[in-house]
Amino acid sequence: MRIFDVHVHIYPDKIAEKASESIGAFYDGIRMHGNGTLTDCLRQMDEGGVERFAAHSVALTPHNVESINRFILEAQRQAPERLVPFAAIHPDMPDMQATVDGIVEQGFRGVKIHPDMQKFRVDDPQVAPMMEALSGRLPLLIHCGDYRYDFDGPRRILNLRRNFPRLQIICAHFGGWGEWDSAMELLPGNDLIVDTSSSLYRWDAGRATEAVHRFGVENVLFGTDYPMWSPREELQRFMQLGLTDREREDILWNNAARLLKL
Repeated sequence: MRIFDVHVHIYPDKIAEKASESIGAFYDGIRMHGNGTLTDCLRQMDEGGVERFAAHSVALTPHNVESINRFILEAQRQAPERLVPFAAIHPDMPDMQATVDGIVEQGFRGVKIHPDMQKFRVDDPQVAPMMEALSGRLPLLIHCGDYRYDFDGPRRILNLRRNFPRLQIICAHFGGWGEWDSAMELLPGNDLIVDTSSSLYRWDAGRATEAVHRFGVENVLFGTDYPMWSPREELQRFMQLGLTDREREDILWNNAARLLKL
C-alpha cells in the first residue's frame, strides 16, 4: 500500500535536537523517537515504508514565520519527490491577507498551527482574520486538544467550524489529544477531517477502529507526529485496526491524495 504521512515536524540541523527535546518537555517528558532533522526523517520514513509526507513546524511568534517557511521550502527542494510543504503562520501577522497570498504563491499545500504553543483560542474573534484569509485557500492542520489548556479543545473546534464553514480543517490527534471522549462525542458529522497522530499509542485497536468509523473513513488521514513517534511503529499500530484493505488504502493514501492533489 502507498503511504502518506500528514503530520511530520522537521527543524534545521543546528537546532533540531533541542527543538525535538522541547516538544518532549512540553508533553511531560514523552521520549522522542527521532532528532527532527530532514536526514533522520527521511531515514525513518524509509524504514516505515512512507512514500511521501507533509512537513511543517510551528511559529511561536510572527517573527518566526518567514524563516520557518523558508526552511520548509528548502527542505522540499532537497526531497522534492517526498516532502509536501505545509506553512507556518501566526495570528498576529501584520498583513494577514498578504501573508496567506504569499504562502499560496510559494506552493505550500497546507498550513499548520499549534494554538497551545502559540497561545491563542481558535474561536477567538481576534484570530478571525487568519481563518477568513485561509478559508477556501488551503487546508489548515490544527493541533487539537489538551486537558491542561483551553485553546483548541473539541468545543472550540466546533465553534470554529460553525464560524468558518468554508475553512478546510484537519483536526490532529482524532480531534482532541487527551480529550478524545469529548472529541468523539462532538466532532463527527461536522465536515471535519482528522488525523491519527499521537493517539494510537494510547488506544487499543478496538477504540481506534471505532473512532475511524465514527468520523468516517473518508475523513481520516494517517499521521505519525514524527519525531515524537517512529513511523514504522505507528504503521504497525495502525495495521492492527479492524479495517478492510480498502479502508486502509483510503486512510494511508487516497484521502490525502484527494485533499492535497498529490
